[in-house]
Amino acid sequence: MKSFGKDLLNKIKKATLDGENAHGVFSPPYRPVFTYEQVLEKNPKFAAVNIVLYLKDNEWHFPLIQRTENKHDRHSGQISLPGGKREELDRDFSHTAIRETSEEIGLEQHYVRIIREMSPIYIPPSNFYVYPYISYTTKNPRFILQATEAVEVIEFPISSFLNLPDQPDLMTLPSAAGKEVPVINFNGYIIWGATAMILSEFSQLLKKM
Repeated sequence: MKSFGKDLLNKIKKATLDGENAHGVFSPPYRPVFTYEQVLEKNPKFAAVNIVLYLKDNEWHFPLIQRTENKHDRHSGQISLPGGKREELDRDFSHTAIRETSEEIGLEQHYVRIIREMSPIYIPPSNFYVYPYISYTTKNPRFILQATEAVEVIEFPISSFLNLPDQPDLMTLPSAAGKEVPVINFNGYIIWGATAMILSEFSQLLKKM
């Protein structure tokens, strides 16, 4: 199995991104593809999410969250990256990613460092245009969940991404309106939709190292 040393952060910064090609591997087959101009015509909401790396037992991990059940949230109960909607006081989307990470899972903002931005992604059902970031924390995380946003933290070792298939498994999910979608199955946690698409690009990035 490939080992990722402490030079991982510099390698991530220099790696090329596969964008829509990587997203497409885990894209639901019914998902339309829009140009940036077409997305802007829909007057989307803007948000940012965060892959926060940290060392645990000498292996790089990052946290995913299971979202709190909420009848007003289209992504209620799903597995996702920490993140959320940009606020007017956020100086840029990287600040949104760090702030939302701090609010949702309790990481102290001043210990989180942005490594790079990944390819943005549009989510048609909720009309969000999302900017994903990769970051790391200089302090071992102590997770404190915001109860209105998350019910569980899932610590994901990045070595697991080396086994992501080019042809993912398909599942019929109630949360996908009963449709068949590509999924990542991590120890029984089912990850799909935009989160799986973002993680697909991260996986492709890691495989290049």
